[in-house]
Amino acid sequence: MPPPLPRVRAPAAVRLRGALWRWRVVVAAVCLGAAAAATVQALRPPPPRTVPVLVLAADATAGTPLTTSDVTVARVPPDAVPAGALTAPDDAVGAAPVVDLPARQPLTPTLLGGGTPTGPAGTVVAAVRLDDPAVAALLAPGAHVDLVAARPEGGPGETVARRALVLPAPPSDGAGGGLLGGASGAPDVPVLVAVAPDEAVRLAEASASARLVAVVVP
Repeated sequence: MPPPLPRVRAPAAVRLRGALWRWRVVVAAVCLGAAAAATVQALRPPPPRTVPVLVLAADATAGTPLTTSDVTVARVPPDAVPAGALTAPDDAVGAAPVVDLPARQPLTPTLLGGGTPTGPAGTVVAAVRLDDPAVAALLAPGAHVDLVAARPEGGPGETVARRALVLPAPPSDGAGGGLLGGASGAPDVPVLVAVAPDEAVRLAEASASARLVAVVVP
């Protein structure tokens, strides 16, 4: 038998063309996948613009001062940010919500009470002395009350303010002087409420000649 012929190695170009031919389906699939991914990336809209805003990290109770762990900075779409929203924790720490607030609620100055009591936008703060001081002591910040003026001589009462918002009392400095001249800790300390401006006028008029009664409403 004659000896076998020596094996001749094909040129590199020929070997490459052969490999591409054998793997032509896989190569085509990879190329199509890369093209599709590039197209999707090019057509994908840019991420929506967001702005930083201070929100509650957990539910907050009216009248309880906020701490650094109660607030956090989140990024939200600009159209979801209320006017005057706070952006730094120092703007809210130490202030107390005037109403119960849920977690993730953006914070604004009208929702918080500090040294100077404030109510929601469009309201004013009025100090009222109720006929029964024991009832005044039971009213928690965040409650809504109807204020009724009852005449000492009898007759039907008149509702002078509806759904007035009970606000947290400002912290006492221990000096013995309260709002409207009342002594700190005295039984007739007034209750702070946020009411409409015209209701504040009716409250002032009724306080001079009637007994004010609070009726808690939803």
